[in-house]
Formats: sequence, structure tokens, C-alpha cells
Amino acid sequence: MHLILYTKPGCHLCEGLQEKLSKVTLLQFELEIRDITTNDRWWQLYQFEVPVLAQKLDSAENAAEKILPRLSPRASVTQLEQLLQKYLFI
Repeated sequence: MHLILYTKPGCHLCEGLQEKLSKVTLLQFELEIRDITTNDRWWQLYQFEVPVLAQKLDSAENAAEKILPRLSPRASVTQLEQLLQKYLFI
């Protein structure tokens, strides 16, 4: 499974989610971090939304992505694992 985290420099919510994702142990996934300031398309899509977590649906470079529901910044690692299980294995 391949997850993408859209983020931008100085975003504390992004840093918090990335830290929680690094602590997930129940699921195995590859995490790709994408800085939206490096790509005009990403900036237009997510400048007011970061952090955005998505699942890459195919291994192709421009593969479709499934955006996952936003999780509260106060959510625990356990709650993050539950969200991932719910939305990635439907």
C-alpha cells in the first residue's frame, strides 16, 4: 500500500500527522511526502487543505489517488490506524 501525505513547510498539523503515521504498527505502507510548494497543481488543489492524506491506487507515476477523510489533529495513533483500516480496506 502506498500513501501520500501532501504537506507544506512550517505546517504543524502536517508534522503531527507525519509523526503519527510513523508510529502506525498495525498496517504496512510506503509513505510518500509531497511538498505542495514544489508543484503548481498540488498548490492549487491543497493550499488551504493540508495536511491531505491519499492512497495511491496504482503504481503508475500519474496514478489515481483516493483522498482519505481528514482526521482531527487530536486523534491518537490508534484512531489513525482505525481510520486507515476503515477506508483502505473497503
